[in-house]
Amino acid sequence: MPVRGADAGADPGDGVAYPHDAALSRYDFLTLAAVAIQIAMLGFRLESWDEAKVILVFHVVGTVMELFKTAHGSWIYPERGFLHIGAVPLFSGFMYAAVGSYIARVWRIFDFRYSGYPPRWATIALAAAIYVNFFAHHWFRDWRAALFLATFVLFSRCWVWFRPFRRHHRMPLLFGWLLVALFIWVGENIGTFSHAWAYPDQTHGWELVSIQKVGAWYLLMIISFVLVSLVHRPEAPSLTRDAMPDEGP
Repeated sequence: MPVRGADAGADPGDGVAYPHDAALSRYDFLTLAAVAIQIAMLGFRLESWDEAKVILVFHVVGTVMELFKTAHGSWIYPERGFLHIGAVPLFSGFMYAAVGSYIARVWRIFDFRYSGYPPRWATIALAAAIYVNFFAHHWFRDWRAALFLATFVLFSRCWVWFRPFRRHHRMPLLFGWLLVALFIWVGENIGTFSHAWAYPDQTHGWELVSIQKVGAWYLLMIISFVLVSLVHRPEAPSLTRDAMPDEGP
């Protein structure tokens, strides 16, 4: 079971984020809470079973990557817990699943439509290449720059149309992904400040998570997006007036 290393430094979240002397460890509490939230999402029909199946796949995909990355020292989970696989607490998979759940819900709630969407096979190939590179770059060349270029080539002409109220509005899909990746990076800073996990440069004290992690989350977002697209097929915007963006009088 993972334990806090001697060089882990002071935990800025001790006594703030979770009681340090609680009978149930924080990691186990987070895992049980995540399971309860998932059950509630299905019970109240906030999430469909088809969406849950895809999110489960992303959960597994994320957990496998966590096992690999922690084994290679990319980050650590310094606290104790019983609900874990190796050095990875089970709640970590739910963090990845939450990204997939968010995409699935906003896709449905805001009636996402897409213009200029690339061929489906190409998006699946891109997502697979991104996932493989997360592992392979530890032994071979890091193809991240090429993957960003491929993403731009595939999606540079793609616009996402969303309907917050009566009319659809639109934005470049690449920009929408960037906004979500930035929000996740903010969440990472909160998570590491509370010492839920730590990167190597944070073992002697908390530091701001590197802005380069936005790029990693950006690519991981594409994997999640493509998985959700297996359930919610990308549809073109309607040509009716009600579906057109509100561009003023």
